[in-house]
Amino acid sequence: MQRSAKILRFPVPQASAASRLWWERLPVIAALIFAGVLLLHLPLLTLPYFWDEAGYYIPAARDILLHLQFIPTSTLSNAHPPLALAWIALFWKLFGYHIVVARIATLLIATFTLAGVFRLARELSNSSVALASVICTALFPVFFAQSSLAHLDMAAAGFTLWGLAAYVRDRYPHVTLWFALAGLAKETAILAPLALVAWELLGIALRDTRWKKYFLFRSTSLRLLWIFVSVIPIALWLAYHQRHTGYMFGNPGYIQYNLTATLHPIRFLAALAQRLWQLFGYMNMFVLTIAAMLAMTRLPMLADEPSRNGNKDQQERPRIAIPAQFIFAIITLAYVIALALVGGAVLARYLLPVYPLVIIVFVSTLWRRLPWWPLFLGVVCLAFLVGLVINPPYHFAPEDNLNYADFVKLHEQAAKYLEAHPPGSRVLTAWPASDEITRPYVGYVQKSIPVVRIEDFSLPQIMVAREAADTYDMAFVFSTKYEPSSGFLIRLPFWEALQKRYFDYHVDVSPQIAAEMLQGHIVFHAERNGQWVAILQMDRALNAQLH
Repeated sequence: MQRSAKILRFPVPQASAASRLWWERLPVIAALIFAGVLLLHLPLLTLPYFWDEAGYYIPAARDILLHLQFIPTSTLSNAHPPLALAWIALFWKLFGYHIVVARIATLLIATFTLAGVFRLARELSNSSVALASVICTALFPVFFAQSSLAHLDMAAAGFTLWGLAAYVRDRYPHVTLWFALAGLAKETAILAPLALVAWELLGIALRDTRWKKYFLFRSTSLRLLWIFVSVIPIALWLAYHQRHTGYMFGNPGYIQYNLTATLHPIRFLAALAQRLWQLFGYMNMFVLTIAAMLAMTRLPMLADEPSRNGNKDQQERPRIAIPAQFIFAIITLAYVIALALVGGAVLARYLLPVYPLVIIVFVSTLWRRLPWWPLFLGVVCLAFLVGLVINPPYHFAPEDNLNYADFVKLHEQAAKYLEAHPPGSRVLTAWPASDEITRPYVGYVQKSIPVVRIEDFSLPQIMVAREAADTYDMAFVFSTKYEPSSGFLIRLPFWEALQKRYFDYHVDVSPQIAAEMLQGHIVFHAERNGQWVAILQMDRALNAQLH
């Protein structure tokens, strides 16, 4: 309690470590979290690898396992740092190369991240808010879906949250260590320490003014240096990557897609709007946002706190310290602006490090101002569960809820059909199916099937495939984007034009049209929750077999 009072300008009551209930202790919380996420993800643990997993992350982790190559050679290097992938490779080394092993390794990362949510929220508020924040975060569809996927963003989020927990306690060099590990998990994680460096510099400039009350600490050059040092490891990694590959930030195609092609003011504004929507409205997050906004119209609740003389004084339930909220805001703003400026795909998972910050503040607001706050949070959690299993009426990435499992199961069925009916020559398809059926270790096929690749199944690409008709005798076609049967916004002509010009939006032709244009017929077709897949047999190949 005394430590908190020295750090925060708006101290909050904290129970001492000795007086906490058994379930409030961090090791117990971590064990309970892992048991919960493992139980909830059991049906997903045996699924083959999905999308970017199959295309990059699992091949890169496998290179570490087999050859200790931290710069992948079985796939084009994107300059991503290797820490999270090395963690998966370590688990394979210890427990065997299995999909389940990789999934459990990623669930442990999710557990670490949720424990960081609890630690940070309890440090700034109390155990009730911390526990509620953990539950809301774990059930938020984007977080839930990412918890067992072998991506880098969950690890970056975990280290960032632990770094912030150390920062609000003024614990150095812990801050440096956690932020350095975050950068080695994913390069974009340097946004948090860089935002804090900017905030600390502002604090130094304003330390003798009335604005100093909005800073947690009296900013010093030493604290600034501790934070800045955390950026050095990722800088060394990028220099190492430059030396061994000839490019610092990824292969030229990766740089073109994620940086040079994104630097347009209209594209930035459109991406910024999407980022704000993802942060405050996406996947039913609007339920929590609206609840917090409505709660702000009410006065803070009063809580009976015993005073030093033994009497009870009426006091307001404390808010999260305003300086701490400013820190959350500056980091969140840094992520929103930076990720609107760069990144070819505007994926929600890139915001994983800041989703918990929004949730913690909103949950604290409900706890502080609403008498029936657990009931409101129950409604929020129910909305998150609905978003997890029911697709929204707008475009979204399948990896943002359980729709990714539908995608994987459909591709499993198609791959099994191809194995049972092997093609005479090659199979026409697009990524990621091209990796799914050429890389047996990602879980779809037993033996590699040769492919002819096209970009997608839009009309122009089908026309390209038609010109190369003699190079394949079967086609594996599928929905590359989720298309809602009914919805809004994307149907507006101006928004659809923006998506096509700046965000690679396209419409896949139906299996029937693809079969007609490629002069084939459908021999396998399946649909599942808005996704579809089909195998086409080319008529010329069938005629050749008959003769």
